[in-house]
Amino acid sequence: MTPNQDFDLPLAELMATAAAQRDIGKGDIVTYSRKVFIPLTELCRDVCHYCTYAKTPGRLSKPYLLPDDVLRIAEAGKAAGCREALFTLGDKPELRYRAARDALAALGCTSTLDYVRMMAQHVLDETGLLPHLNPGVLERADYEALRAVSPSMGIMLESASPRLTERGGPHFGSPDKHPQVRLASIEAAGAAGVPLTTGILIGIGETRRERIDSLLALRELHERHGHIQEIIVQNFVPKPDTKMHAVAAPPFKELLWTVAVARHLFGPDMNIQAPPNLNAERLPALIDAGINDWGGVSPVTPDHVNPESPWPHLGRLAEQTAAAGKRLTQRLTIYPAYATQAEHWIDPALRPAILRHSDSEGYAREDTWVAGAAMRPPFRVQRDSSPTASARLGDILARATDGESLTTQQIETLFAARGDDFAAVCRAADAVRAEHCGDVVTYVVNRNINYTNLCLYKCTFCAFSKGKTSENLRGAPYVLDTDEIGRRTAEAWSRGATEVCLQGGIHPAYTGQTYLDICHAVRDAAPDIHIHAFSPLEVTHGAQTLGVSIETFLRALRDAGLASLPGTAAEILDDDIRRLICPDKLGTDEWLDVIATAHRIGLRTTSTIMFGHLEAPRHWAGHLLRLRELQTRTGGITEFVPLPFVHMEAPLYHRGRARLGPTYRETILMHAVARLALHPVIGNIQTSWVKLGADGAADCLNAGVNDLGGTLMNESISRAAGASHGQEFAPRQMDALIAGLGRTPRQRTTLYGEPPGERIAASRDARPLTTIRNTPAKSYKAAS
Repeated sequence: MTPNQDFDLPLAELMATAAAQRDIGKGDIVTYSRKVFIPLTELCRDVCHYCTYAKTPGRLSKPYLLPDDVLRIAEAGKAAGCREALFTLGDKPELRYRAARDALAALGCTSTLDYVRMMAQHVLDETGLLPHLNPGVLERADYEALRAVSPSMGIMLESASPRLTERGGPHFGSPDKHPQVRLASIEAAGAAGVPLTTGILIGIGETRRERIDSLLALRELHERHGHIQEIIVQNFVPKPDTKMHAVAAPPFKELLWTVAVARHLFGPDMNIQAPPNLNAERLPALIDAGINDWGGVSPVTPDHVNPESPWPHLGRLAEQTAAAGKRLTQRLTIYPAYATQAEHWIDPALRPAILRHSDSEGYAREDTWVAGAAMRPPFRVQRDSSPTASARLGDILARATDGESLTTQQIETLFAARGDDFAAVCRAADAVRAEHCGDVVTYVVNRNINYTNLCLYKCTFCAFSKGKTSENLRGAPYVLDTDEIGRRTAEAWSRGATEVCLQGGIHPAYTGQTYLDICHAVRDAAPDIHIHAFSPLEVTHGAQTLGVSIETFLRALRDAGLASLPGTAAEILDDDIRRLICPDKLGTDEWLDVIATAHRIGLRTTSTIMFGHLEAPRHWAGHLLRLRELQTRTGGITEFVPLPFVHMEAPLYHRGRARLGPTYRETILMHAVARLALHPVIGNIQTSWVKLGADGAADCLNAGVNDLGGTLMNESISRAAGASHGQEFAPRQMDALIAGLGRTPRQRTTLYGEPPGERIAASRDARPLTTIRNTPAKSYKAAS
C-alpha cells in the first residue's frame, strides 16, 4: 500500500495483508529484549500532560541515581539473564532545575548527557550489559559522543502534528516535544550512524491522518539514512494525577489499525513493536496486525514510565506469542540487521561486546555454553520426539531427505531453525542417518601426532601455532624429530591403533622433503599403520619448497606411504571470511584444488568446517554446497567433520573480533544440516568429542551423526585453544557412550573398513601412554 491508498478497508482485511507483509520479512520470529530498567533521573524540563515519570526535585530523594545505585540495578539485571541496560531520563533537567545543576556538579559532570555517558560506560565495563539510551533530544555531536558507549538509542516522535503543542494540547509547554525539534534529532541520529528506536503515541488527540503523516515523516528519514531499527506504536494509557487522567484510552481497534498501517507503510523489513505490558492478554491480536517485536521486557525492574502496567512474565509472553503461531526469540538492544553490519553501525569500542552477546544471526545467545569447556549442555536432543515442522521447513526437509541438492537460502533456513523446527531438523537428519547408515556408530583407534607448533602463517583463530608474533603468548615452540615421531607411532601400534594422524604448523625450515621423511619414519616404525597426514596447506608448502606441482608432490607422498589426507585448513570456504581469519593461507579454490588432485590420484580425504567465529549462516551454506559439488565430481571424501570454534585462547577472540564460538543449538544444527545438505553424496558425518565432550557428542549422534572420529591418544590443537575434554577417549569409553544410546559400536579403519581382530584386541588391552617428549624449537630460519 502507498500513503495515497485508502486505509479504510475492513480491519480484518487490513490486518491480514499487514501480517502477510510481516511474514515475508520476519517469518515466524517475534523478538524481545531482556532488559533492566535504569531510571537515571526523573527530572525533566518538559511537562507532558499525560506523564507520571517526570517529577519535580521536591518529590525526589535525590536528583540522580548515584553510581552505586546504577551498578546495583545493573548487576541484578545481569544475574537475571538480561542483556540490555535501558537508561531512561528526562530531557535536560539542568536547564530548568538548579537542583539538577548542583547534583551534576557534585558528580563531576556539566550536563545530564555527560553523566549518562559516564554511567553507560560504568555499566558496560562492570557488567557487560549493553546500554540503550533514551536521553531525549540530541544533536549530531551528542549522538557521536554517546555511540561509543551505547550501541543503540531511542527517541519517540510521538506525533508530527504541531497542533498538539498548542495551548490545551498534550505537548503544550514542552519545548522538546515540538515535531520539528524531534524530527531534527531523529535525523541527527541517522547522520551519526546510530541505530535508533522511535515511534508514535496514539490516543492523545491526534487524528488518523496525523498518525499517517507521523509515520511518513519517519519513513522519509529512514529512507535517507537507514538507521531506524524499529517503529513503536504505543497506545496512550490515562494515569491518575495527570492533566489527561480523564481522557479515555484509544479503543484497541485503533491500535490494531495503526499497527497494520505502520506495517504497510514500512514494509516487510521494518521491526514494528507494540508494548505488551500495555495490552495484556491481547497480544495475539497485535501479532495478527503485523508486529514482530515486544520491545524490552524486564524480569527485574518495573516499567518506570508506565508503572501501573507490569511486564508480562516471559513464560506467558512466549505462550501468547505461540498462540499466534510465532516463536519468541531474544534479541539484543540492537537488532540483528544492525548487529551483523557492525562495521557500519557500531563504534569500534563496542563491537567486541556485541560479538560476545551475539549468535551467528545477530540475535542474543540462548545460553552460556561454549565449545571446549567442561559444561553440561543447556538441553538434550531427544530421538523419540515427533515435532511438527513449519510448512516452509517441511518442504525443504522433504527435498533434503530425497537427496536433492538444496539452495543456499534453503540451507540458511535450516540453520535458522528454533523450537519445534529445530527438533524437526534433528529428527529428519537422524532418520536419514538411520536409513543409510543403520544404528552402527563407528570410530577409529588412532593417535594424533602434531610434529611442530611453529608456523609461518598468522591464522587469527589459532591458539596452537607459534611464531615470532605469538611466541610469548601461549608457551614455547617445539618440534618433534623423526625418532620421536617413530616412537609415538610404534607405541600407538602397540596400543591397537590402525592410524596415525599427522599435522602441524608450517615450520619455516620444513620442506617437502621433511614431510617425506616423516612418512618414512612412520612406515619404518609400524609398516602396517595407516598414514593419515598433511592438510592441503602442508601439501602446498611441500610442493612449493621442492619446486614441483601439487600432483607430483602428492604422488611422492603416496609412494612414501601416505594413505589419506585430513581435509583440515578448510576453515570457511569463502574468501571474504578467509581474508579476515587466515589472510595468508590457501584461498578457497586452492584448497579445493588440492583435495580434488588427491582424489584424482587415488588418495581419499576427509572434509571439515571451522565455524562460530565471525562468519554467518550464509557462509556455512556456501561451504556445504562447495563440498557437495566437489564430492559429486570426485567421490573422494570419506566424511564431514564440523569443528566448532574454541574461543578461550584464540587471538581473534582476544582482539575482540570473534564471537564466543557457536551456540549449542548452532553446533547441533551444523551436524544435522550437514547430514541433510550433503545427503547422499557424503555418507559419514562425524562429531568431535574433543570439542563437545561426551554429552555433546551423544546429542549429535541423535541428530544425524554416525561416527565419533578417533580415540586420539594425544590432542594438542583444541587444548591449546582452551578445550578441556581430555586427550584420549578409549575404546571402552566409546563403546559405553554408543551403547548407552541404544546404538551399536564398531571400530573402523580410516577408510571405514573392518580392522583385524588382533587390532581390536590390542586396543582393549592398551597400556598407559608413556610421557611425550617435545624438543624446543631453536630457529625460525626459513628453508632455502
